[in-house]
Amino acid sequence: MINRIKKAAVLGAGVMGAKIAAHLANAGIEVRLLDIAPRELTADEQAKGLSLHHRDVRNRIARLGLESAKNAQPAAFFTPETAQLITLGNFEDDLPALADADWIIEAVVENLEVKQGLLKKVDHYRRPYAMVTSNTSGLPLQSIAVGLSEDFRRHWLGTHFFNPPRYMNLLEIIPTPETLPEVTQFLTHFCDYTLGKGVVLAKDSPNFIANRIGTLGAMQTIKIMMEDGFTIEEVDKIFGPALGRPKSAVFRTFDLAGLDTFTNVVKNLYQNSPLDEKRDLFIIPPFIEKMVANRWLGDKTGQGFYKKEKIKGVGTQILSLDYNTLEYRPQQKPELAELDAVKNIEDPRERIRALVFEHQNTRVGQFVWKILSEVLVYTANRVPEIADDIVSIDNAMKWGFNWEYGVFETWDALGVPQVVKRLQAEGKKEIPPIVQKLLDSKKKSFYQARKSKRAYFDFYSAEYRPMAAAPGVTILADLKSRNKVVKSNDSASLIDLGDDVAGLEFHSKMNAIGGETLEMMRDALAEVDARFAGLVIGNQGENFCVGANIMLLLMEAGQQNWSGIDMAAKAFQDLNMALRYSPKPVVVAPFGMTFGGGCEITLHGSRVQMAAETYIGLVEVGVGLIPAGGGTKELLLRTVDLSPKGENVDLFPHVKRTFETIGMAKVATSALEARKLGFLRETDGLSMNKARLIEDAKQAVLAMVRMGYKPGRPRTDVPVLGESALSALKLGIHLMQRAGYISEHDAHIGRKLAYILTGGDLSQPTKVSEQYLLDLEREAFLSLAGEPKTQERIMYMLQNGKPLRN
Repeated sequence: MINRIKKAAVLGAGVMGAKIAAHLANAGIEVRLLDIAPRELTADEQAKGLSLHHRDVRNRIARLGLESAKNAQPAAFFTPETAQLITLGNFEDDLPALADADWIIEAVVENLEVKQGLLKKVDHYRRPYAMVTSNTSGLPLQSIAVGLSEDFRRHWLGTHFFNPPRYMNLLEIIPTPETLPEVTQFLTHFCDYTLGKGVVLAKDSPNFIANRIGTLGAMQTIKIMMEDGFTIEEVDKIFGPALGRPKSAVFRTFDLAGLDTFTNVVKNLYQNSPLDEKRDLFIIPPFIEKMVANRWLGDKTGQGFYKKEKIKGVGTQILSLDYNTLEYRPQQKPELAELDAVKNIEDPRERIRALVFEHQNTRVGQFVWKILSEVLVYTANRVPEIADDIVSIDNAMKWGFNWEYGVFETWDALGVPQVVKRLQAEGKKEIPPIVQKLLDSKKKSFYQARKSKRAYFDFYSAEYRPMAAAPGVTILADLKSRNKVVKSNDSASLIDLGDDVAGLEFHSKMNAIGGETLEMMRDALAEVDARFAGLVIGNQGENFCVGANIMLLLMEAGQQNWSGIDMAAKAFQDLNMALRYSPKPVVVAPFGMTFGGGCEITLHGSRVQMAAETYIGLVEVGVGLIPAGGGTKELLLRTVDLSPKGENVDLFPHVKRTFETIGMAKVATSALEARKLGFLRETDGLSMNKARLIEDAKQAVLAMVRMGYKPGRPRTDVPVLGESALSALKLGIHLMQRAGYISEHDAHIGRKLAYILTGGDLSQPTKVSEQYLLDLEREAFLSLAGEPKTQERIMYMLQNGKPLRN
């Protein structure tokens, strides 16, 4: 059996195939991307005098797929350079090259005969033990592999990625009865650790787990929307964040995924589920068939349920589809009093419960119940058809559709006995077997808290089984429930992670940095120095840290409390320096949005363990400021340390690059790009799976301890270039302003930044201390904070969530 994957092949360079290849490349795997060889020349190929035998022509389909992945938004690749790991080819010339592939992924058109024909050829060329998987969204896997060799069938299974593969957490792995257990186990481990996926094992049933339940929910939503006269906007308002669903809700999700993709999934379910009790629901409504015929497929064709239209003198306007007339009209803001009544309930589960029971006789309450009750009953009836346990089903819905809570968690939120009582009162006497088993065993919920650990109801034994944490995954909420909190306030907590390592968790709104955060950072360093071997700074919220609380800064500036602002900035600088030179190792574990002060904390860790999906940058110039928590100093220091050494080395290009990174508020959109911009060092670590980030960071701390960690000392030898470099940067700023690329205020901020990076008022190159640069940072920050234009920018950011463009 293969015990590692170095080379892979993806067969089919369509939207999914090319993006799967891209994500394999993101993980450092060499990929061969193949598709059909064209049968006709394009006009451009004819003009170049090429023939059908030319290699460029024969690989055209694969090349177009790769180019599409390169241009995809959001980006399919971590960096543009990552695409170099992909080699192109075609099915006629390059199938023999599959002999060196450890993993072959089939991602061609959803046609059984096409898949069977291609895989018969693959079986001839693949080497023994090589894994072959299909990305089919629902075709029976056993049927696809009929007639293929025994070794093929033993190494054959489904791997259903969700679009876009880089960003969607869920990966459904579907073994067949003939798949070797060790193959399933290895691929599950590999996709978890190396590809960063939340893996769920599904049965070989139509549309597997997530698409089976998601399709039922979507079709029931459309049905009730049409029956009860709801608009597109109303449905998306109801089934969005208000009910613990993503902002894209229902119809925006269709536009993102593509209406053609959705209708194919629905038709596949109808064709392959003749005994499904809801089969008649899986018939596409005529208005959607008309949309597909019109090529109103969503974002890929420029219009779907929503459409952007440029109006002269107004700008871009979003239009919504009236499904009755199939005409677009200006968006209508939904007026839904029931949602307003529950909007202050913080827990989505309580909001759902309030809508279903307290507002059950209202228009919205009835709408929610008619859809939700069908989803609850249908999903419960699918156990054990689609999965053996309820946890897999709930995880599939949370990871595949970004639901905050799974279906069985929603049963519990509403109360199983209460839901059953209402169903029976409405004449629905057939209760799903798993629900009846639960109630017959005198239990009232599918999940149960047991001595600070969760257990789930097992269908087969009718007993609760413990939900064991996956090896290598630390869940901070579990540690907190087991009284592992050392210290805590409203913004941060210090937690005992075990093995003599502490964890500092931020939990303020958006994990913004305020006074209490700084207080806990100070306490954490003292506690670690006295009691622990090292510290991890990380959390498991939506983002690591969006930066400082700029509302507090605006309030202090409004009161002209300049000494208070200076003291706060100095305190943050001192704490970051304390992190850098802590006697015990400090590993920072950023993920998601890591901006401003969050980036500065990251830069000052002894080491960083960064999630692959991290969006990090020093973005302060966007609100008229410069980084003043040590970020400007630290990025300069890293730049000059990595520069070539010697008396005749010109450091200016390197300093200029640092100026551009900060001055243009560049944000890395992956950990690999963060390494290019200097936010991540070669010695720092990268975690593909965010769920493993805290544990990976903890292991990094322990490794540093084992290696005999010794802290450094504050630097006094940082080279700065003085007046000549400052003049050069000022000239560049002047030319940018003169060309209309930046405003006068942008130029003013740029000059302040240039002053710091070149060492301030120095006539010639010299060496300065870190503290010298920190003082320059703070001085510039304080002067900018007092300017009306900066305060205007801060206010705009607070009101609009984006920087003001002058």
